[in-house]
Amino acid sequence: MKTDSLARDLKSGKLHDILAETAEAAAELILPYWRADVEVLSKADDSPVTLADQRAEALILERLAAIWSSVPAVAEEQVAAQGAPETAATRYWLIDPLDGTRGFVQGKEAFTVNIALIEKGRPVAGVVTAPALSTTWRVSTQGAERRAFGEAWRPIRVRERPADGVALLSHSVSDEDAERLMRQNGCAVWQGMDSSLKFCLIAEGRFDVYPRVGPTSEWDTAAGQAVLEAAGGRVLGGDGQPLAYGKSGFLNGPFTALGG
Repeated sequence: MKTDSLARDLKSGKLHDILAETAEAAAELILPYWRADVEVLSKADDSPVTLADQRAEALILERLAAIWSSVPAVAEEQVAAQGAPETAATRYWLIDPLDGTRGFVQGKEAFTVNIALIEKGRPVAGVVTAPALSTTWRVSTQGAERRAFGEAWRPIRVRERPADGVALLSHSVSDEDAERLMRQNGCAVWQGMDSSLKFCLIAEGRFDVYPRVGPTSEWDTAAGQAVLEAAGGRVLGGDGQPLAYGKSGFLNGPFTALGG
């Protein structure tokens, strides 16, 4: 297909269906490795990688290329093996086949499959699937949606910030930094959580803010940001502007994901 067919598929909603089906197929591939005796290797940056990461990424890349062959992809394991592109294309996929690998190998549930479409530096479509939770969140033509595997889609929306708002934070944050970030963002309590699942739980109105001060890669955030923004939320960089994509090295600085 030519690239302009992607624009038609995005407008019609066909693209959203294909992304969800692809992410859930990757989840099905990943699950047999979860809580199993899977070999864990170290990448150049000392982050872990498993056969589940690699096989899921290969499946996603193959399916997307078969339909939209002219759209390039920036995918985590591909970048680890070959290096990141020097510049970003106007339109490309950002893929993290298994976000939260450390928790995955420890048998935790908060790991996700992430696929996003970037156009002119903005995430315009995205899907996040949590294999262990049998749940998918996606951008749709009407906003944002969630479904349990095999069930119907239902719309989701951020909630208005309550007086006792709840912050979601990475488990890597110290208790001292967590208390500081919680107060800075006007929240009464905080909860630790891994992976892009944080964006989705804010998008469906269960939590309120996710501040991040440590570095992340763009494929860690793009799909979750797309879902959260479609649900009425925002993801702001350190400059107060919406978090943009195609930065040097495909790396993010500090950001804050916000609900209502």
